[in-house]
Amino acid sequence: MRSNRKTDRAIVAALLILAGACQAEGSAPEADDAAAQELALMGTIPLYWGEETAFGDALSGNASSHWARNRLEGRFALRPLDTLSDTTLGDIDFLLLAQPRALTPAENVALDTWVRDGGRLLLFADPMLTGESRFAIGDPRRPQDVILLSPILARWGLRLEFDDTQPAGPSVLDAVVPIPANLPGRFAVVEGQGRCDLGAAGVLARCAVGDGRVVVLADAAVLDLYDPQPLAPAALDWLVGQAFGEPREIAGSRDSDRTASR
Repeated sequence: MRSNRKTDRAIVAALLILAGACQAEGSAPEADDAAAQELALMGTIPLYWGEETAFGDALSGNASSHWARNRLEGRFALRPLDTLSDTTLGDIDFLLLAQPRALTPAENVALDTWVRDGGRLLLFADPMLTGESRFAIGDPRRPQDVILLSPILARWGLRLEFDDTQPAGPSVLDAVVPIPANLPGRFAVVEGQGRCDLGAAGVLARCAVGDGRVVVLADAAVLDLYDPQPLAPAALDWLVGQAFGEPREIAGSRDSDRTASR
């Protein structure tokens, strides 16, 4: 049965109030709202809420909280988004998209305009998502298995490719900070479309887009909710620094172009 959008929005609003009123037991301390920079989150990987099956799960504390939320809240004040527009992005400097759904034409325009005006984006775009989910294939709550962002990537000078003959299973991308991966894609630079550098065997891209910056990883195993690889927290910290810290050369762009097995 198709869910009622008004009911869904009411539930999200209630959860936002609840999140502001209390902090889950055992979570990392939240950043000081008065001092912390704000980071907007959107995507089908549930970084903010975890994989709750019902409204009652979130209220009771039985939802599977995502470890990355605690990590991010140590530095940022988080703002979950469900759409991208001039309004929702208007006062945002930093945005993390975690395996987002296919964007509408209006959202593509809003995102591109925001980046060109100085926005900084960290994007996880996995062509073959391998992370486990408690929801079955076809359930709309399940993270999207295949990324569908070709128009906006091409606009920024990237083409996402996938080698379906590569060995399956966990691997580690060769970068200054090792990055967990599993069946990653690869980027190719589209000449004349943007200013992008590639690293970590082509799985990592950094693009200068107008006055803004985009860091894209063609894999999302770093964000696995269940049984995350031990290297994942440090890798996420490093990727966040690449996207939102001071500009620096992509690690791996001068390293040997290889992916090392775990």
